[in-house]
Amino acid sequence: MSGTPGFSDRVVAGWVSMRDVLTDAERRLAAAGVPSPRTDAAILASHVTGIPRTRMLLQDEMNSEQRTSFERLLTRRMARIPLQHLLGVAAFRHLELAVGPGVFVPRPETELVAEAGILALNGVDHPVAVDLCTGTAAIALALATEVTGAEVFAVEIDTSAVEWARRNIDVHQPAIDDHESTVHLLHADATRVAEESGLLCDRRGTINLVVMNPPYIPEDAQPTEPEVRDHEPRIALFGGPDGLEVVRSLLVTAADLLRPGGIVIIEHADRQGEAAGDIGVPGLMRGGDTAPAWAQVRDHLDLTRRPRYTTAVRTAWES
Repeated sequence: MSGTPGFSDRVVAGWVSMRDVLTDAERRLAAAGVPSPRTDAAILASHVTGIPRTRMLLQDEMNSEQRTSFERLLTRRMARIPLQHLLGVAAFRHLELAVGPGVFVPRPETELVAEAGILALNGVDHPVAVDLCTGTAAIALALATEVTGAEVFAVEIDTSAVEWARRNIDVHQPAIDDHESTVHLLHADATRVAEESGLLCDRRGTINLVVMNPPYIPEDAQPTEPEVRDHEPRIALFGGPDGLEVVRSLLVTAADLLRPGGIVIIEHADRQGEAAGDIGVPGLMRGGDTAPAWAQVRDHLDLTRRPRYTTAVRTAWES
């Protein structure tokens, strides 16, 4: 007595339902250690077929051409190539950003950092912001397309990341224009951009907001996820021996750029929050070299209730 045909038998027979494809893909992705196999399978299938994920199971089958494309992407995802690299885009708030090798893929938690920046600029006359270590320009673009009349300087040192940022700014230029905003992309060292010879030296003491998602992983802390360890640019990850070497320098930049009453927002690792004391970002801002520049230092949690970013207000102290 013959049994029920398996997945491979149905492929050979030429009929494969969408449910079959997704079930098999989820199983294989899970076996490869992918953290969200069901979601990733559905996203890849949607990408190949053009069918929204919410209607995926209403589709009877995936044709042979689509199955070939899907199998190619699935195999690469099983090898832990980042999902966003396979799609070529990453979602960030209301934006779709081009991403790929050579630029850090923006994370959902950074959307909260951008939101805090948007709230800080709302109601400000002629709002001016600087996004240090801009990467894809995710935060800069969120500010420019959600705050009317914003002038945003996006600063990035890495040549590859600058190319991705330029591409994203060009794509979203109509939305920037609709909000009567501007985005200036500066290929520069964020730790020196406010110095006497820096590209923003003439804006010292005039900026309303400085926001940053800097490299903050300690050099000896190797990321465990292959997607991060093997595919994210190291320059965007590692921040010196304790992870805060770049942050210390960026605090000097922020203190130089901000006007009194201006706001700085710094994303950090969950182990670099208030509970970390002197070796956390809030503790550094209260006790480091630029401590007199900061008031109302406050740490904030992300949606998982983990410490994620610190805000502070610029005092009238001169650095």
